[in-house]
Amino acid sequence: MYRGGTGKEDALNPIARNPKDFWTGLIYIFVGSAALIISRDYDMGTAVKMGPAYFPTLLSVLLVGIGIVSVLRSMFKSGSPIGAVAWKGLFLIVASTVLFGVIVRGAGVVVALPLLVIISASASVRFSWKTSIAEAVGITVFCIVIFLKGLGVPLPILGSWFGN
Repeated sequence: MYRGGTGKEDALNPIARNPKDFWTGLIYIFVGSAALIISRDYDMGTAVKMGPAYFPTLLSVLLVGIGIVSVLRSMFKSGSPIGAVAWKGLFLIVASTVLFGVIVRGAGVVVALPLLVIISASASVRFSWKTSIAEAVGITVFCIVIFLKGLGVPLPILGSWFGN
């Protein structure tokens, strides 16, 4: 039975024919399960009056479901093997997320979010300053309007580092 790839990854995937789908599915199941465990101590509420656990639980169940479908699909549909890890991209995306979390309260969304977008976009081999800046501006405006103004998320637009 053909399992795809060179054979090296067969030691890691004795069942799956598509290693990418298999491992992606396991990651989805793990993250979804972890979120379910974390959110179980919060109040669920109802569909009309949602509690703090309602939306995370719903997303977690969806994520676990997608993970199960991905793992099952990996057993029937052939795919390419997992390539080399893109360490630069992985580092830039994690670093931009951590940087956002560290500076968002002090610098505000108008500084932290564009940095997040531009630094994580630079992880791509197709990175373009023009496109990244346009995306950063668009996403920042969208998030300020929807999340900060519309939903009242308690983050500063311009943080205390700038005298606010």
